[in-house]
Amino acid sequence: MPTFEQFKLPDAGEGLTEAEIVQWHVAVGDEVTVNQTIVEIETAKSLVELPSPYTGVVAELLVAEGDTVEVGVPIIVVDTDPSGAASAGAPAAEPAAGEASGSGAVLVGYGVAEQASARRPRRGAAAALSGPTAEPAPPVVAPAAPVAVPAAAAPVRPAPSGPIRALVSAATAGRTVLAKPPVRKLARDLGVELASVPATGPGGIITREDVLAYSARSEPRTLATYAGDDSPWLNDAGTGSSVTPDGRQTRVPVKSVRKRTAEAMVQSAFTAPHVTEFHTVDVTKTMKLVAKLREDREFKDVRVTPLLITARALLLAVRRHPDINASWDEAAQEIVYKHYVNLGIAAATPRGLVVPNIKDAHRLDLKGLAQGLSDLTATARAGRTTPADMSDGTITITNVGVFGIDTGTPILNPGEAAILAFGAIREQPWVHKGKIKKRWVTQLALSFDHRLVDGALGAYVLSDVAKILEDPAQALVWG
Repeated sequence: MPTFEQFKLPDAGEGLTEAEIVQWHVAVGDEVTVNQTIVEIETAKSLVELPSPYTGVVAELLVAEGDTVEVGVPIIVVDTDPSGAASAGAPAAEPAAGEASGSGAVLVGYGVAEQASARRPRRGAAAALSGPTAEPAPPVVAPAAPVAVPAAAAPVRPAPSGPIRALVSAATAGRTVLAKPPVRKLARDLGVELASVPATGPGGIITREDVLAYSARSEPRTLATYAGDDSPWLNDAGTGSSVTPDGRQTRVPVKSVRKRTAEAMVQSAFTAPHVTEFHTVDVTKTMKLVAKLREDREFKDVRVTPLLITARALLLAVRRHPDINASWDEAAQEIVYKHYVNLGIAAATPRGLVVPNIKDAHRLDLKGLAQGLSDLTATARAGRTTPADMSDGTITITNVGVFGIDTGTPILNPGEAAILAFGAIREQPWVHKGKIKKRWVTQLALSFDHRLVDGALGAYVLSDVAKILEDPAQALVWG
């Protein structure tokens, strides 16, 4: 007789309590094998593919795509003996060692919770948020008189195309702009400044898709401010959003990464006393070094940007002032000094802010650090950043310069003592050797937890980063 086994939603890591079912990769009647990917889920931190713990035939899918399910709730039933070969009285086969069991196994051991699922079906299919070539729909003229339009029939305005990449990018005004003539013409026609466009092409070249994506993100959108609006903005089925009956508001459920980010930022803002210090820096020599490294054969397989030199500078500053690499343990009333540096890079994505980190970045040479940044970028763009990638960060860089922003006052990543904002690099008049010359200039901002870091320590760290960006040869002295 058939032997049915339930697979319960495991804890995908970091003690998370729920996840959303994004996509099933199997259907009822499909044959599955151990470790075959059966479903993709979205936790508060990342997208995760779950493997099957059983070999057999799918008997039932217990939850639908778009449902939010608590850890420990059954999500699929597998018939592990479809031929009925096993005797009726024989116990169900146990999963092999290291596999998840049907009784609430976990991928990372944090336990399970027996709770009901919170069903939140989506309106329509999931929207593709990361397509780099999607263009905004043309504006729709409002009807002369209010007309009631069913929500399901309302046209959907595409979401801004492409993820906003606050990651490793040479998209600052201070880099050499690489683009083919047709792409340059397209940028002129759209009124786009190429120096502000993040490049995704090989060797740092700006593609047609890069220009279109940047233009779409920059295009203004008209708010729905009248009843019966037939083209409400942000009416995106992929986000679970809905427009109010009068057409004046769009409501989007707070969930997943956005929810976790909000909780973390509120906790950080109201538990750690933030202080921010600023420094304007002449980075002309850094820009020359970046240009040379891009032509060096040792770096031909990795992407070299000003952010790479900034990351290296921060690591050297931490080595010289290790007190900055710490955290505050409120429960134990202790200051914890870290003997390692897991360097975080803040990344803004359509799913919300994530801060993956490069593990043991202090052990890497310049090429290894460049490779780490490249890998982090590729993983984040694909939406595959795991909870482990974001755990145990010790200090963070947020690259606001990719948006053309000069500086900011960043909020600390919870559990860290400092975060460095790296602004846009621009050509500006600057006093150099007693004369006013055109130089590449950027602004740095260091926010820190004043319980752990006083103004002097913050100033020393910020000054050291600035010294290396002003003269990268200083790294040879301190390295």
